[in-house]
Amino acid sequence: MIKEYERCLFCAGENCSKACKKGGAPAKFIRSLYFGNITDINADCQSCETVDCESACLRGKIDYPVHIKKLAKYSAVLKIRPKVSLETTFCGVKCENPFFLSSSVVASDYEMCARALKMGWGGIVYKTIGLGEIKDVSPRFGQLSAGSLKGFRNLEQISDKPADVDFDILRRLKKDFPEKVVVVSIMGQNEAEWAYLAKKSEEIGADIIELNFSCPHMSAEKMGSDVGTDLELVKAFTAAVKAATSLPILAKMTPNITDITEPAKAAMEGGATGIAAINTIKSLTGFLSAPDMIDHKTAVSGYSGRNVKPLALRFICDIAKALPGTPISGMGGIENYKDAAEFMALGCGNVQITTAVMEYGYRIIDDLKLGLSEYLFSLGYENLSDFVGSSLQNITSADELDRETIVYPLFDEEKCVGCGRCYISCRDGGHDAIIFNEVPKLLGSKCVGCHLCRLICPVGAVASSKRVTKKVPLN
Repeated sequence: MIKEYERCLFCAGENCSKACKKGGAPAKFIRSLYFGNITDINADCQSCETVDCESACLRGKIDYPVHIKKLAKYSAVLKIRPKVSLETTFCGVKCENPFFLSSSVVASDYEMCARALKMGWGGIVYKTIGLGEIKDVSPRFGQLSAGSLKGFRNLEQISDKPADVDFDILRRLKKDFPEKVVVVSIMGQNEAEWAYLAKKSEEIGADIIELNFSCPHMSAEKMGSDVGTDLELVKAFTAAVKAATSLPILAKMTPNITDITEPAKAAMEGGATGIAAINTIKSLTGFLSAPDMIDHKTAVSGYSGRNVKPLALRFICDIAKALPGTPISGMGGIENYKDAAEFMALGCGNVQITTAVMEYGYRIIDDLKLGLSEYLFSLGYENLSDFVGSSLQNITSADELDRETIVYPLFDEEKCVGCGRCYISCRDGGHDAIIFNEVPKLLGSKCVGCHLCRLICPVGAVASSKRVTKKVPLN
């Protein structure tokens, strides 16, 4: 079921806020709801009696305006709680917060990076710099669902600017934003190139160097993921950079490998300070869609967006367990503070974001910082560092999970609208444990507690029972 705030177009003009005669910010209020920040609800929206904001809503040109007043009326206004500081130290570098732009188009020139840093991002990982000539294709972006980048593919390579131009930009950024963290992402084709790029990064005042061993669609050999799957090259190139600079070094891993811990270990053996993961996943999409084709052809490209988050978390967990105590910069499908918190709970000291910025803009930093700070407070944490890695102990092997107990689904007849979706899914894709006659009834003797019915319910009318032993029937 689409929630009302999901209908918002998140337009650039924020017409609803401009139309507000109280000087409020309904656009920010709706965005806060979308990103889960329920304590950032604007009280002015609740008390307002006009509908100027709704009259200005661009959604009305499609079907009908977002019901801003109803959203405000039924949203709890909670007292803003004390916030936990998000200041942290990563690889020995002080960061005002753990949210960085990842190495991509969102961090690829001075104006863009400066705007993001002014808006509150803790740092940037500048788009990867190399020494060869780069020519990109057009179009180079695609999506799985119209209007959303949750499943996003791209064929964009590293920076197409001359290296000297990029280094000048980075020098300006560090000069103009000395308190922000500037990470230079580099990619060479041999040890001499890696060393040269590392020295240049240190010369312009960078804080950290990231080694891109993982771009999935570079057109040259010994670059990108071709390197990330070769343990000897990972170790050798890392060692070359280590010998050329005193800066902290992050080795960026490819997910296009069976065991990501092997190249991560090789990088650490070569002298890396920490690990960054993951880059995009090799994929093939859009080959039946003419607008996505390039002269009737396409190629394997990188896949990102929120859909890849479960895969990214798996790789982060593997690295954190294989290399305890190693600084990790996590990325892959992070859209809101809850996503970021999951990465941090598994051991990431900071996170990098691209696709969500491409979809919603740099402005999401407000919701990321507010949400994470208040979330940490709600859990009783006094600082971010204590939270990092706190859930790693809860991730175990499948054979160690409890198999002697069961959690049954509970049906709420007041919430149930009688659609029968749970019945159909259980009958045809589960264990045929539901009887349906206007409302669902559970057959406890057949139910195995898989919870397919709860996941499929469009109105949230299925809850969970307490965990009981399988021998004890549900009363």
